[in-house]
Amino acid sequence: MTVSAAAVSGDLMHRLARFALRLSVALGLVALTGCAITVPFSGTPDVNRDPFEAFNRKVFTVNTLIDETVLLPLARAYVDYVPDVLQLIAGNFLANLLDPYFAVNNLLQGKPREAVSDGARFVINSTLGFAGFGDPATDLGLERHREDFGQTLGVWGVPTGPYLMLPVLGPSNVRDTVGWGVDIYGGLINRFDSVTFRNSMLGLGVVQSRARLLPAQRVLDDALDPYLLVRDSFLQRRRSQIYDGDPPDED
Repeated sequence: MTVSAAAVSGDLMHRLARFALRLSVALGLVALTGCAITVPFSGTPDVNRDPFEAFNRKVFTVNTLIDETVLLPLARAYVDYVPDVLQLIAGNFLANLLDPYFAVNNLLQGKPREAVSDGARFVINSTLGFAGFGDPATDLGLERHREDFGQTLGVWGVPTGPYLMLPVLGPSNVRDTVGWGVDIYGGLINRFDSVTFRNSMLGLGVVQSRARLLPAQRVLDDALDPYLLVRDSFLQRRRSQIYDGDPPDED
């Protein structure tokens, strides 16, 4: 029996999705109950927000190896050899598929104006923008409001939980890991029947995301402790996103 590469890839993606969903549910239950991860205040902030640092650092080392051998070369080749106009078109198309999901999260967060804006962006770019290849919505003054389900949970008051370094996926926390379990089903990419197309678009999105981080590579390379730089930058950025760029002072 001959098994196509698309079928194997589809089966792998399905298994990864099921694993991610189970992981997110498990972590969510742990976060809600406070069992096994409740860390008493020690007087050292890093201990309380990163109680699994020893394990996280090991995962970070593996992720760095994967990045240096696979993702970083792909991102550099993408930037160097793919024409800018094709990069722009691909970015517009992928972003357009996410706009309805952003709209839903804005609505769940009690931001109807932002939700309408993102919904209108999708309609305009899918029609006047030729299936999202163009971005006339931006020219019309409609701003994109990137909101994922982890941010929605934060707005609802769900605590972040400990910092986590996830294999391959990178920096996160318990709340965002639960949110990611929802995010992987939220985008319109998953609504396409073609497994090959879905996986190609997901792969393109990963390469594009890594390419956007290339300007910061030198900062990471020069850091005395790259793990701490990545962790603290992530925690600060996520806190800012939860509060729409205006976080309250920390106690």
